[in-house]
Amino acid sequence: MADSAFFCTLSHEGVLAVRGVDAGKFLQGQLTCNLNYLSDSRASLGARCTQKGRMQSSFRILLEGDGVLMAMATELLEPQLADLKKYAVFSKSKLTDESAAWVRFGLENADTALSDLGLELPVDTDSVARHESLIAIRVSPGRAELWARAEQADTLRTRLRTLLAESDLNQWLLGQIRAGIGQVMPATRELFIPQMLNLQAVGGVSFKKGCYTGQEIVARMQYLGKLKRRLYRLQLEADELPEPGTALFSPTHGSSIGEVVIAARTERNIELLAVLQAEAAEDGNLHLGALEGPALHLLDLPYELDRDREIQR
Repeated sequence: MADSAFFCTLSHEGVLAVRGVDAGKFLQGQLTCNLNYLSDSRASLGARCTQKGRMQSSFRILLEGDGVLMAMATELLEPQLADLKKYAVFSKSKLTDESAAWVRFGLENADTALSDLGLELPVDTDSVARHESLIAIRVSPGRAELWARAEQADTLRTRLRTLLAESDLNQWLLGQIRAGIGQVMPATRELFIPQMLNLQAVGGVSFKKGCYTGQEIVARMQYLGKLKRRLYRLQLEADELPEPGTALFSPTHGSSIGEVVIAARTERNIELLAVLQAEAAEDGNLHLGALEGPALHLLDLPYELDRDREIQR
């Protein structure tokens, strides 16, 4: 199913809205991505960090109306909203939870269906197409998000069912894993710096935008540091799906060497993204949950880390 055309409801995320004349200026000092790169035809990944460069949330961000919308793990929305409001008190911007105002679908190998809805979405990742009140975002090759107002949910879902097979969220997450796009979840909040999730490799960090919360740490790692922990894709032969934050171990190192980021089932096994010590990944003796836990096997990611290219953003 992961290689077939399908759609599913993206029920695992909420939508945080920042609106008003100062919305962009305010967020430019808070987020890793460059809001000047956003347009009606361009979205972005991004993150919000602590002063120490640890990610409080990661999200997809796009322009909408008089501000921006950010889709992130539902459980992170309320704490991010509360924290951001502290800094927005002197800004002409309004922060709200707009989760109930939007319905979002994940579409895989479904460009024909998008065209049928009047959306001609370019193949470039982060491209945006708009038609009437619908918004489509290219999130990785062959995969797109479709956003609509909540009052259109039933009508749009019925229309999609005439065009595509309906699947579950697991299939969408499997595609996300194969695209190498990590995500901050409640159990991993403030655990990773952006480069540990390879966020700089998928366009979620700008090194030319200037100051933002945690920028000094993130920039120092990119220009001066040696990244000892980063995102890897792995295969697991097991029945139970590991939760985000589950520790990974290496008998060679005798201790925990990483954490699960997200995981999904395939027809035969489990695939997951995890942040691992590079040295342990190279050794390849990896186990889930304990030194004697189920073995993990490294799989390829669809991109390579390239510091020179990454700092051009």
